[in-house]
Amino acid sequence: MSAAARVLLVDDDVELTAAVGEYLRGNGFAPDFAASAEAARRLHAEQHFDVIVLDVMMPGESGLDLLKQLRGESDTPVLMLTARAEELDKVLGLELGADDYLTKPFHLRELAARLRAILRRLSSRAGPGTLRIGRLALNRRALSAEADGRLVPLTTAEFMVVEALARSAGRMKSRQDLALEALGRPLTAYDRSIDTHVSNVRRKLAGCGGLQIRSVRGQGYVLTEDGG
Repeated sequence: MSAAARVLLVDDDVELTAAVGEYLRGNGFAPDFAASAEAARRLHAEQHFDVIVLDVMMPGESGLDLLKQLRGESDTPVLMLTARAEELDKVLGLELGADDYLTKPFHLRELAARLRAILRRLSSRAGPGTLRIGRLALNRRALSAEADGRLVPLTTAEFMVVEALARSAGRMKSRQDLALEALGRPLTAYDRSIDTHVSNVRRKLAGCGGLQIRSVRGQGYVLTEDGG
Protein backbone atom coordinates (compact mmCIF):
# COMPACT_ATOMS: atom_id res chain seq x y z
CA MET A 1 0.00 0.00 0.00
CA SER A 2 1.59 3.24 -1.15
CA ALA A 3 -0.66 5.43 0.98
CA ALA A 4 -1.97 4.48 4.39
CA ALA A 5 -5.32 2.74 4.01
CA ARG A 6 -8.09 4.55 5.87
CA VAL A 7 -9.93 2.31 8.34
CA LEU A 8 -13.04 3.24 10.34
CA LEU A 9 -13.26 1.16 13.52
CA VAL A 10 -16.75 1.17 15.03
CA ASP A 11 -16.71 -0.19 18.58
CA ASP A 12 -17.71 1.17 21.99
CA ASP A 13 -14.79 -0.58 23.76
CA VAL A 14 -12.36 2.29 24.40
CA GLU A 15 -9.45 0.09 25.50
CA LEU A 16 -9.82 -2.15 22.47
CA THR A 17 -9.99 0.71 19.98
CA ALA A 18 -6.91 2.32 21.55
CA ALA A 19 -4.91 -0.90 21.22
CA VAL A 20 -6.16 -1.58 17.70
CA GLY A 21 -5.49 2.01 16.63
CA GLU A 22 -1.92 1.95 17.90
CA TYR A 23 -1.20 -1.35 16.16
CA LEU A 24 -2.79 -0.32 12.84
CA ARG A 25 -0.95 3.01 12.77
CA GLY A 26 2.32 1.12 13.19
CA ASN A 27 1.45 -1.22 10.33
CA GLY A 28 0.55 1.04 7.45
CA PHE A 29 -3.04 1.98 8.23
CA ALA A 30 -4.72 5.28 9.10
CA PRO A 31 -7.47 4.45 11.63
CA ASP A 32 -10.38 6.58 12.79
CA PHE A 33 -12.91 5.66 15.44
CA ALA A 34 -16.62 5.78 16.21
CA ALA A 35 -18.13 4.54 19.47
CA SER A 36 -21.71 4.30 18.16
CA ALA A 37 -23.68 3.72 14.98
CA GLU A 38 -24.69 7.38 14.92
CA ALA A 39 -21.08 8.57 15.10
CA ALA A 40 -20.09 6.06 12.42
CA ARG A 41 -22.80 7.31 10.06
CA ARG A 42 -21.62 10.88 10.53
CA LEU A 43 -17.97 10.03 9.82
CA HIS A 44 -18.88 7.84 6.86
CA ALA A 45 -20.92 10.66 5.33
CA GLU A 46 -18.13 13.20 5.79
CA GLN A 47 -15.05 11.16 4.85
CA HIS A 48 -13.84 8.37 2.59
CA PHE A 49 -12.76 5.09 4.21
CA ASP A 50 -11.18 2.14 2.43
CA VAL A 51 -12.65 -0.38 4.85
CA ILE A 52 -14.89 -0.42 7.94
CA VAL A 53 -14.35 -2.65 10.98
CA LEU A 54 -17.75 -2.95 12.66
CA ASP A 55 -18.57 -4.53 16.02
CA VAL A 56 -21.91 -6.33 16.16
CA MET A 57 -22.63 -5.75 19.85
CA MET A 58 -22.96 -2.07 20.69
CA PRO A 59 -25.31 -0.21 23.02
CA GLY A 60 -28.31 1.24 21.26
CA GLU A 61 -28.29 0.56 17.53
CA SER A 62 -26.43 -2.66 16.74
CA GLY A 63 -23.69 -3.16 14.21
CA LEU A 64 -26.04 -5.31 12.13
CA ASP A 65 -28.56 -2.45 11.93
CA LEU A 66 -25.81 -0.09 10.82
CA LEU A 67 -24.50 -2.60 8.27
CA LYS A 68 -27.95 -2.93 6.71
CA GLN A 69 -28.17 0.84 6.28
CA LEU A 70 -24.63 1.13 4.93
CA ARG A 71 -25.26 -1.53 2.32
CA GLY A 72 -28.20 0.49 1.04
CA GLU A 73 -25.94 3.40 0.16
CA SER A 74 -22.32 2.24 -0.01
CA ASP A 75 -20.11 -0.62 -1.20
CA THR A 76 -17.28 0.14 1.25
CA PRO A 77 -15.96 -3.25 2.43
CA VAL A 78 -17.01 -4.20 5.98
CA LEU A 79 -15.25 -6.58 8.36
CA MET A 80 -17.58 -7.60 11.21
CA LEU A 81 -16.38 -8.28 14.76
CA THR A 82 -18.50 -10.95 16.46
CA ALA A 83 -18.60 -12.69 19.82
CA ARG A 84 -17.22 -16.23 19.82
CA ALA A 85 -20.51 -17.88 20.76
CA GLU A 86 -22.72 -15.87 18.40
CA GLU A 87 -22.69 -17.99 15.24
CA LEU A 88 -25.97 -16.43 14.10
CA ASP A 89 -24.39 -12.96 14.09
CA LYS A 90 -21.71 -14.18 11.67
CA VAL A 91 -24.28 -15.57 9.26
CA LEU A 92 -26.54 -12.52 9.52
CA GLY A 93 -23.60 -10.19 8.98
CA LEU A 94 -22.56 -12.01 5.80
CA GLU A 95 -26.16 -12.16 4.56
CA LEU A 96 -26.52 -8.41 5.11
CA GLY A 97 -23.41 -7.74 3.04
CA ALA A 98 -20.36 -7.95 5.30
CA ASP A 99 -17.26 -9.01 3.37
CA ASP A 100 -15.73 -11.03 6.19
CA TYR A 101 -15.82 -11.46 9.96
CA LEU A 102 -13.40 -11.90 12.82
CA THR A 103 -14.30 -13.42 16.17
CA LYS A 104 -13.46 -11.69 19.47
CA PRO A 105 -11.02 -12.00 21.09
CA PHE A 106 -8.64 -11.77 18.13
CA HIS A 107 -4.95 -11.22 17.48
CA LEU A 108 -4.08 -7.80 16.13
CA ARG A 109 -1.86 -9.41 13.51
CA GLU A 110 -4.84 -11.42 12.25
CA LEU A 111 -6.96 -8.27 12.01
CA ALA A 112 -4.28 -6.52 9.96
CA ALA A 113 -3.97 -9.59 7.71
CA ARG A 114 -7.73 -9.67 7.10
CA LEU A 115 -7.74 -5.96 6.26
CA ARG A 116 -4.85 -6.37 3.83
CA ALA A 117 -6.68 -9.25 2.13
CA ILE A 118 -9.74 -7.06 1.64
CA LEU A 119 -7.62 -4.23 0.25
CA ARG A 120 -5.83 -6.59 -2.14
CA ARG A 121 -9.20 -7.60 -3.55
CA LEU A 122 -10.01 -3.95 -4.17
CA SER A 123 -6.70 -3.31 -5.90
CA SER A 124 -7.29 -6.32 -8.18
CA ARG A 125 -9.84 -4.29 -10.12
CA ALA A 126 -6.92 -3.07 -12.26
CA GLY A 127 -6.88 -6.50 -13.90
CA PRO A 128 -8.57 -7.67 -17.12
CA GLY A 129 -11.83 -5.91 -17.99
CA THR A 130 -15.00 -7.96 -18.48
CA LEU A 131 -15.56 -11.68 -17.99
CA ARG A 132 -18.71 -13.14 -19.55
CA ILE A 133 -20.45 -16.44 -18.98
CA GLY A 134 -23.87 -16.87 -20.54
CA ARG A 135 -25.79 -13.65 -20.00
CA LEU A 136 -23.74 -12.70 -16.94
CA ALA A 137 -21.06 -10.01 -17.36
CA LEU A 138 -18.50 -9.42 -14.61
CA ASN A 139 -16.68 -6.06 -14.73
CA ARG A 140 -13.46 -6.55 -12.80
CA ARG A 141 -12.51 -2.87 -12.83
CA ALA A 142 -15.78 -1.76 -11.28
CA LEU A 143 -16.30 -4.99 -9.29
CA SER A 144 -19.84 -5.04 -10.65
CA ALA A 145 -22.03 -7.62 -12.34
CA GLU A 146 -24.82 -7.40 -14.90
CA ALA A 147 -27.28 -10.14 -15.75
CA ASP A 148 -29.60 -9.72 -18.74
CA GLY A 149 -28.78 -5.99 -18.70
CA ARG A 150 -29.66 -5.47 -15.03
CA LEU A 151 -27.16 -4.60 -12.34
CA VAL A 152 -26.69 -7.35 -9.75
CA PRO A 153 -25.88 -5.80 -6.33
CA LEU A 154 -22.92 -7.91 -5.19
CA THR A 155 -20.62 -7.12 -2.30
CA THR A 156 -16.88 -7.21 -2.97
CA ALA A 157 -16.57 -10.70 -1.48
CA GLU A 158 -19.60 -11.99 -3.40
CA PHE A 159 -18.16 -10.62 -6.65
CA MET A 160 -14.85 -12.37 -6.00
CA VAL A 161 -16.67 -15.63 -5.27
CA VAL A 162 -18.69 -15.61 -8.49
CA GLU A 163 -15.66 -14.47 -10.50
CA ALA A 164 -13.56 -17.36 -9.16
CA LEU A 165 -16.36 -19.78 -10.05
CA ALA A 166 -16.82 -18.22 -13.50
CA ARG A 167 -13.11 -18.59 -14.31
CA SER A 168 -13.46 -22.30 -13.53
CA ALA A 169 -16.94 -22.71 -15.05
CA GLY A 170 -17.90 -26.34 -15.38
CA ARG A 171 -15.17 -27.45 -12.97
CA MET A 172 -15.50 -27.96 -9.25
CA LYS A 173 -13.87 -25.32 -7.07
CA SER A 174 -13.08 -26.42 -3.53
CA ARG A 175 -14.28 -24.34 -0.60
CA GLN A 176 -10.68 -23.84 0.49
CA ASP A 177 -9.62 -22.58 -2.96
CA LEU A 178 -12.63 -20.26 -3.06
CA ALA A 179 -11.70 -18.84 0.33
CA LEU A 180 -8.12 -18.20 -0.76
CA GLU A 181 -9.17 -16.53 -4.02
CA ALA A 182 -12.24 -14.64 -2.82
CA LEU A 183 -11.39 -13.83 0.80
CA GLY A 184 -7.61 -13.89 0.60
CA ARG A 185 -7.36 -16.30 3.53
CA PRO A 186 -7.79 -20.01 4.32
CA LEU A 187 -10.93 -21.29 5.95
CA THR A 188 -10.79 -22.01 9.66
CA ALA A 189 -12.61 -24.79 11.52
CA TYR A 190 -16.42 -24.45 11.34
CA ASP A 191 -16.02 -21.41 9.05
CA ARG A 192 -19.17 -21.06 6.92
CA SER A 193 -18.33 -17.73 5.29
CA ILE A 194 -17.86 -19.15 1.78
CA ASP A 195 -21.11 -21.12 2.03
CA THR A 196 -23.00 -17.99 3.07
CA HIS A 197 -21.47 -15.91 0.27
CA VAL A 198 -22.38 -18.62 -2.26
CA SER A 199 -25.94 -18.73 -0.90
CA ASN A 200 -26.22 -14.95 -1.33
CA VAL A 201 -24.88 -15.11 -4.90
CA ARG A 202 -27.32 -17.90 -5.78
CA ARG A 203 -30.23 -15.79 -4.58
CA LYS A 204 -29.08 -12.70 -6.46
CA LEU A 205 -28.44 -14.60 -9.70
CA ALA A 206 -31.72 -16.54 -9.59
CA GLY A 207 -33.17 -16.78 -13.10
CA CYS A 208 -30.04 -15.44 -14.78
CA GLY A 209 -29.65 -17.16 -18.13
CA GLY A 210 -29.73 -20.70 -16.76
CA LEU A 211 -26.65 -20.23 -14.58
CA GLN A 212 -26.48 -22.46 -11.53
CA ILE A 213 -24.04 -22.86 -8.68
CA ARG A 214 -24.17 -26.52 -7.75
CA SER A 215 -22.84 -27.95 -4.51
CA VAL A 216 -20.41 -30.86 -4.64
CA ARG A 217 -21.08 -32.45 -1.26
CA GLY A 218 -18.19 -32.18 1.13
CA GLN A 219 -15.93 -30.64 -1.49
CA GLY A 220 -16.97 -27.35 -3.04
CA TYR A 221 -19.00 -25.67 -5.77
CA VAL A 222 -19.25 -25.57 -9.56
CA LEU A 223 -20.81 -22.89 -11.79
CA THR A 224 -22.72 -24.38 -14.70
CA GLU A 225 -24.64 -22.89 -17.61
CA ASP A 226 -28.12 -24.04 -18.74
CA GLY A 227 -28.24 -26.53 -15.86
CA GLY A 228 -25.25 -28.48 -17.18
